[in-house]
Amino acid sequence: MAGSKAAVVDRFPAAPDAPSIPGLVIRHLRRPADYPRLNEIANAMRQRIGQSFTTTDEQMAAFYDGADRFDADRDVAVFELDAEIVGYARTGLNQQPSGLRVYEIVCFIDPKVDPTELYPAMLATLEAHVRRLAADDSPGEKAIETFGGDDAPDLERLVLGAGFEPIRHGYTMVRPHVDDLPDSDLPAGLEIRPVRPEHVRAIWDAATEAFRDAWGFVEPSEADYERYLTDPIESQTDLWRVAWDGDQVAGQVRSYINESENERFGRRRGYTEVISVRRPWRRRVSRGPSSPRASSRCANGG
Repeated sequence: MAGSKAAVVDRFPAAPDAPSIPGLVIRHLRRPADYPRLNEIANAMRQRIGQSFTTTDEQMAAFYDGADRFDADRDVAVFELDAEIVGYARTGLNQQPSGLRVYEIVCFIDPKVDPTELYPAMLATLEAHVRRLAADDSPGEKAIETFGGDDAPDLERLVLGAGFEPIRHGYTMVRPHVDDLPDSDLPAGLEIRPVRPEHVRAIWDAATEAFRDAWGFVEPSEADYERYLTDPIESQTDLWRVAWDGDQVAGQVRSYINESENERFGRRRGYTEVISVRRPWRRRVSRGPSSPRASSRCANGG
């Protein structure tokens, strides 16, 4: 009897009008037992849609266990077909400076599974969950957001069929080599300095300030900062290029190399990320502080 009650509590509420899929069970996240399978699905789906970004089981655990924009025990739905996990989805709240409250829906589905019925069921389940949360939330402008892309046109069609409309497009750009990087000198008065532990907070705050002008900006939390300090991939400070003007951070490029990802795909690649310049230095510092040199350092390291 106790086992039966636990199974009922574990069920994640399905959308009221969701089609019946034989063998489908929707349940809440079981931490940490689910993480290896969920991470396997996430990495496989990213590869399918053309993203090379990967995560380790440890990174997934850190992300979900330390989440502060969603409740991992409430806002994550795990989808099983015939007792096998075939996908999962989550929702979280992003509060924009304008006051707009954006509830994002992120779905991951095993590429080996036909998404025709399951993916719409995932979207509908999380949308119904979001609407329950929003009804109890403070009044104001609200929106539901999810993601698609032309690298996976079948999923894109299912997202559009669920009533979502595209509002923003992004691109992943790859430089085939770094043999012909142009010289890029810093403007007078600026200098690149090695990153020291006492600089890290100022570098974080400078990027946050710069990105407040970006579309869809969400103010980072202290939990985000703690993850930034400890993430083994994105905290490779020896690859960062940070431009200083006296005691002020003018701009930065935070590069990193994901060794396990490179090994998985049989390549040598580095990323130049968080490319940002604070307002007083814009039009003086282009492409971030010496981004060609940042690319070169990634290449030498990767």
